[in-house]
Amino acid sequence: MKILVLHGPNLNLFGRREPHIYGKTTLAEINAQLQALAVELGVTLETIQSNHEGDLIDFLHAHIDDAQGALVNPAGLTQHGVPLHDAIKAMPFPTIEVHMSNIAAREAWRAHSIISPAVKGTVQGLGPLSYLAALRALVDMQRQAQAQAQASA
Repeated sequence: MKILVLHGPNLNLFGRREPHIYGKTTLAEINAQLQALAVELGVTLETIQSNHEGDLIDFLHAHIDDAQGALVNPAGLTQHGVPLHDAIKAMPFPTIEVHMSNIAAREAWRAHSIISPAVKGTVQGLGPLSYLAALRALVDMQRQAQAQAQASA
């Protein structure tokens, strides 16, 4: 099972950017934690970080036929990424939206995600654990769906 991990704009600055909100864990550390969990779960990850929405969309398009799910932290695209929203909706696999902070508890303009209506669910406010919880949930959901499909066949 291949899972995509998309990190949006400025997330390359995790560990340095607003550590009082996002903590001191770097993106490289988050990716290493995700990779370790992926090995434990028996899945593969394809990861991208980009400060450009089109790169994230192109990444989704490139994997439309070979991925079984995606985690996306849209970062600054959460409130304005209509093209990313549309690309996620076009995918044949489920996506989980991830945020290190609880966006509902921050500035009012951050509280509304235009990405959320395009995804299966959202995990937020748990720091780096948000990513790990989302990966576990996505893999479990996909395995349950596969088991149900096999039982019906």
